[in-house]
Amino acid sequence: MQLKVDDLRKSAERRPSGPKPDETMQLRVFQSRSQSQAHDRTAGQRADRRKPRTGPVLALPAAVARVKPVLAARLAPLTRRLAPLAERLAPYARRLKPAYPRPGRTGWRRWMPSWRQWLCAWLSAVGLTGAFLVVAYAATDIPQNLNTYATQQDNVYFWSDGTPMARTGWVQRQAMPLKDIPQDVRWAVLAAENESFYTDPGISFKGITRALWRTVGQGDTQGGSTITQQYVKNVYLTQNQTVGRKFTEAMIALKLDNRMSKDQILEGYLNTSWFGRGTYGIQRAAQAYYGKDVSKLNASEAAFLASLLKGAGLYDPTLNAANHHRAVERWSWILDRMVKIGKLSPAERATYKTFPEPLKRNPLYDTGEQSDYLVELATQYAKKAAHISDQQFDLGGYQIYTTFDRKRETTLTDVVAKARKKARTKEAGAAKTVHYGAASVATDGRILAVYGGPDHRTQGYNESNSSTVPAGSAFLPFVYAAGLEHGVTKQRNAPREQISPDSVYNGNDAVPVTTPEGPYWDRSGRKVAAHNDGKKSWGQITLRKALAESVNTPFMQLGMDTGLDKVKQTAEASGLLDSSMGPQVPALSLGNSTPSAIRMASGYATFAAGGTHTEPYSVRRITRNGSAVQLDIPIARRAIGARVAEEVSEALGDSFQASRPPAPAPVGVSGKAGTTQDDTAAWYAGTAKSVSTAVVVYRMDLAKSLQPMPLKGIAGTSADSVPYGIWAGAMDPLG
Repeated sequence: MQLKVDDLRKSAERRPSGPKPDETMQLRVFQSRSQSQAHDRTAGQRADRRKPRTGPVLALPAAVARVKPVLAARLAPLTRRLAPLAERLAPYARRLKPAYPRPGRTGWRRWMPSWRQWLCAWLSAVGLTGAFLVVAYAATDIPQNLNTYATQQDNVYFWSDGTPMARTGWVQRQAMPLKDIPQDVRWAVLAAENESFYTDPGISFKGITRALWRTVGQGDTQGGSTITQQYVKNVYLTQNQTVGRKFTEAMIALKLDNRMSKDQILEGYLNTSWFGRGTYGIQRAAQAYYGKDVSKLNASEAAFLASLLKGAGLYDPTLNAANHHRAVERWSWILDRMVKIGKLSPAERATYKTFPEPLKRNPLYDTGEQSDYLVELATQYAKKAAHISDQQFDLGGYQIYTTFDRKRETTLTDVVAKARKKARTKEAGAAKTVHYGAASVATDGRILAVYGGPDHRTQGYNESNSSTVPAGSAFLPFVYAAGLEHGVTKQRNAPREQISPDSVYNGNDAVPVTTPEGPYWDRSGRKVAAHNDGKKSWGQITLRKALAESVNTPFMQLGMDTGLDKVKQTAEASGLLDSSMGPQVPALSLGNSTPSAIRMASGYATFAAGGTHTEPYSVRRITRNGSAVQLDIPIARRAIGARVAEEVSEALGDSFQASRPPAPAPVGVSGKAGTTQDDTAAWYAGTAKSVSTAVVVYRMDLAKSLQPMPLKGIAGTSADSVPYGIWAGAMDPLG
């Protein structure tokens, strides 16, 4: 088949425009049946490719198409209402469209935006800023972890009379509940820092603007923060003065103001702010500057402390004259502000004409050398009795009220210092290695005073609490008490028989010790025998006199007759520790045990307490941030019979009389000297006015070994005993 296409195209060009109906040309191509079927298959495949795939994803346009009419129908009323408004705004919108250079203007005005454009730009800026702040507020979280220095507090220790004794911790901070902070103190701070605190949203826009202007424009920063912002800075952020920190501070302050009450924020602020002199918090500031608790401050003193918040380095009047002048001015201004905001009456303001001069220095730093030993002793007891872990204790915030008597502690320290000085004068060489330990314990268990050493910084361990040297003959009262309490057995399988102070024993020197089976032999095959001081023989002697004269041989035999297990039991029940008890051999009765001065004083206090023993303790009360902490206070328990205790005390009274000049002994005063056979320790322990004191003197070169050395006369003689002199000075007046 041939088609004359060119002829047909030419004839079409000669025709008028548009084909006529009867002139429509159709071309048909004849195909075979096989060609037709192949063409149909190809067309079908193309059609299949054009069809949308089934499934939820490809069906979405169809679903949207079905929703559009519904949505349009619902929006139609709104569209009809907005249409007139859109028509009215259209001309203005066209005017806002920038056209530069502006038509109808000449010179530089051709390039300046119109007021409408300025307005649009300002509204856009405000809108974008608002949106940014909303997003920033939503994205800012209050930190979960507080700054370390914001949570760390110190632990404060008090004397028995309630006055501060010492503190521990890197910072001086003591949190106080807001209810315990007087209103005058609160409003002095608010008048100075943020009088609109209870009405503001947590931030000051004016203050932030001023701070940002100075930061950006002048290169430094200035305050302007609310109390909420300052609190956020104290406990959540760093002290870096940057724009970024200021912005974060404001965001957290806004959020914190919505989550916490104003009182909670104010309480946190007052307890974390720095007041100078190493103190954080209003409670520590009150103690550092005025030596009193915050609850006892008046409005005038509170106004001065509030002035320190502006910068303690500039307003502490004790530093220099310029500081004093600034402090007086700001103190007066704060009081006037309190009157202006109605928180202080003019009449009361008129009474505060004189500036309340603070203390010259922080009394909390005056711990003293001996106070370190006291703190160590009280800390150990507090942790144990209050079940406080080391980690909890290190967080601080504890107020520890000790049993230490300030006057007794001072007296004891002074008399030991005199003895030490005297020893250096007489025996300079031996005095370098001499040690003194002493402790006073009341009959109810309270530790009233201790002497722990010359300087805790150079000698860390506490002499009064160390089990170092044997008790020697100072241990004899416990053997005497055990015999009176339990009776004796001198023959095998014989029943125990009671003894009395008038029971007679052999007081000669070197008397062999016997058992119901015969003499007592040591491991080397020799008979064990006791020796008296100076190897003096006393003949037959009553037990009471033997104790008064410190005759050893009767008590070594009494210990064997009573039973060394009974002797140990009685000593431990009276207050000595099992860990310090010596081996259960005949020498146990002569004091091979090594009790500390505290435990020896506690044991003698048991005799004075009528046979009841109370474990020695150094802490009577603990609070944490004003709340009481449960404390296990020891209770009295029966150690020996009352009659036995009385008989021991009478014998100790005779012993005290024997060691003094021939003068009537004060009523109720008793005591006993203690020596060792190898002259390595000298003791004196006794009781007066329901207080027992034990003193020990020994020599030891800590740089070489822990082995006691001979005293070489450093402890004096029986007529001029150094331990007795210290004891008498510490107990003065005895009568």
